[in-house]
Amino acid sequence: MIAKSLRLHQFKNIPSANCEFSPRLNCFFGNNGMGKTNLLDALYYLSFTKSHLNINDSLAIQSGTDMTIVGGAYLSDIGNDEEIALSLKSDGARMSKTLKRNGKSYQAFKEHIGQFPLIIITPQDSQLIIGSPEERRRFLDQFLSQRSMDYMDALMQYKGFLAHRNAALKNGTSDPLTLEYIEAGMAASASLISRTRREFIETFAPLFDKYYEAISGGMDNVSLGYDPSISFDSESDFLDALNAVREKDRILGYTTVGVHRDDISMKLGEELIRKVGSQGQCKSFLIALKLAQFVHLKEKTEERPMLLLDDIFDKLDAERMERIINLVSEENFGQIFVTDTNRKHLDEIIDRKYDDYRLFAVDNGEVMLEKY
Repeated sequence: MIAKSLRLHQFKNIPSANCEFSPRLNCFFGNNGMGKTNLLDALYYLSFTKSHLNINDSLAIQSGTDMTIVGGAYLSDIGNDEEIALSLKSDGARMSKTLKRNGKSYQAFKEHIGQFPLIIITPQDSQLIIGSPEERRRFLDQFLSQRSMDYMDALMQYKGFLAHRNAALKNGTSDPLTLEYIEAGMAASASLISRTRREFIETFAPLFDKYYEAISGGMDNVSLGYDPSISFDSESDFLDALNAVREKDRILGYTTVGVHRDDISMKLGEELIRKVGSQGQCKSFLIALKLAQFVHLKEKTEERPMLLLDDIFDKLDAERMERIINLVSEENFGQIFVTDTNRKHLDEIIDRKYDDYRLFAVDNGEVMLEKY
């Protein structure tokens, strides 16, 4: 998938922008807070209908205005031209969101997920390494939802049943039939979710190992694993686990076991990398994770994802930075968007045989094409 152009109207700190992109490399440079990351987030909005930063949609609308429009023209890998238009409007108390593909509105936004695949690496992604299990589950769920509508449906169903069970527990519902019905719904969805996550990690881990070794020069021993809150082989096993904690859950008022409490094990040697890893090691782990994610998604879908790299070279030594530049310069990474405050980093990437590129300066929300 190639983004040919991006049009913005009143998006965050950008009053107006119209960018024509290279199918290979697009660089944005400027000081912090000028709007570079906002450009990447606009592309993310067009792929996922929401911000990568998990902010409320109202914050995407430029201050002092009541609406924003984000539009993009794309070329699919099979040669189809596509137009995406997203509008957000606020009337003060309520937000409205409209998404159109080639002029036709979606009935459900979930139908759009995965159609315009995208992988993004930003400084905020450090929470994937050092943050809570919720951050790592979000990574898993978002990625697997790009690959499979069945997974997305199962996840939405599970969350719905989980909310009902938590409400019943909190309200002191004692009717066993009600809880049994809710738990049966959870079990059916949990089975698919857990199996998909486990199979994904098993096939994904060797690919991650390859990229981490390439970035680190083979200096570190790292590992990636699936860490479920409970192990179960069937729906009845899952139901038994819920039944075993039902009384404890009544007292606490929420569900203490299930796929909503799974985690990904990320280790350096025998210890969790978030506890013993340096900033450079943690960032290398993150970048290897995302590059492996790119390749895995490319192999599983008909479209090559767009790769968005936001200020990724901070906290990396020169050797690791050099290896990353070499990796992302490979032909199989397709269209790339890079931001940096350091023009030197961008020039080094451009010099890696990028004959087709665009270089944009971003200053106080104004986007200017420097050269190509």
